[in-house]
Amino acid sequence: METMQTSDIMRIVAVMGDVIIENEIPFCELDSAAGDGDFGMSVAKGFRVLKAEWNDLDTSNIGKFLRSCGMIITEHCGGASGPIWGSAFMSAAKYAAGKTELTVQEFAELMQSAVDGIQRRGGAKLGDKTLLDALIPTTESLKQSAVADSSFKKALKNGALAAVEGAEKTKGYVASKGRASYVGDRSISFPDAGAMALGIIFTEIAEKF
Repeated sequence: METMQTSDIMRIVAVMGDVIIENEIPFCELDSAAGDGDFGMSVAKGFRVLKAEWNDLDTSNIGKFLRSCGMIITEHCGGASGPIWGSAFMSAAKYAAGKTELTVQEFAELMQSAVDGIQRRGGAKLGDKTLLDALIPTTESLKQSAVADSSFKKALKNGALAAVEGAEKTKGYVASKGRASYVGDRSISFPDAGAMALGIIFTEIAEKF
């Protein structure tokens, strides 16, 4: 059975960080339509610190690696991004405690843990025009891939497509969480920046895995 090792998870997070840092300005521009316009800067700030401290992270297993990432992200990502993204990493770390490899099924469960962590922190659900509108479809796609006994390559590709599709749907939603909720119906026609970012991130991960 195909498995993902600690080194693979590290590679995924490294790609995530590179995409976030490279797209700092575009992500801010996405956020400026209905939010504060600082999303890209806020997330990139934390991932720059993560990149700088990369060689000092605990990589003895997947759980400890993700926990090390989560602590840095929580502390150094600005605004609401720190608690939200940090919660995702910390919850995933708890699921992966002691694990050095993951099957597609376990990776799907790890992603579900990330979703659960975000929902416990912010209370958002599918359709609230948040990053969960990309993350939840990705997670459900991964679960389907596990049932179909798909390869990791195919599972990640399908998961990325689900993220992009979910992000596009946010254009038709009225924001009910975060700064965008303050503008009400005026948030319609603009996509959620966090969801769009995840679509881009998962697409890049799928291409490079």
